[in-house]
Amino acid sequence: MADLIKVFFSGIFLFNAIPHLVQGICGKRHMTPFSQKSSPTINVMWGWINLLIGGCLFINLDAEILAGSTITAFLLGGFLISLILSMFWSNPNAKLPWHNN
Repeated sequence: MADLIKVFFSGIFLFNAIPHLVQGICGKRHMTPFSQKSSPTINVMWGWINLLIGGCLFINLDAEILAGSTITAFLLGGFLISLILSMFWSNPNAKLPWHNN
């Protein structure tokens, strides 16, 4: 069960890295936990932090458990974070609770 939770969060972190890397590489500002409108450089760094965390969670799994349930948990994590973020970003005034502006 712990491995399924690890791979679920691996999917969340790896899929969350995508918008931060894309926006940062394109030179656009995008929200991070640090600011509502973080610089492209901060977004690239935050994207890489997400990649490293997600990758470490995935790499530390036993090769034998990479079966249907594990892949399903990974894809479910990626799907849920994608769906949640698509609803979050549909609000043009979206911000995290700790962002002041």
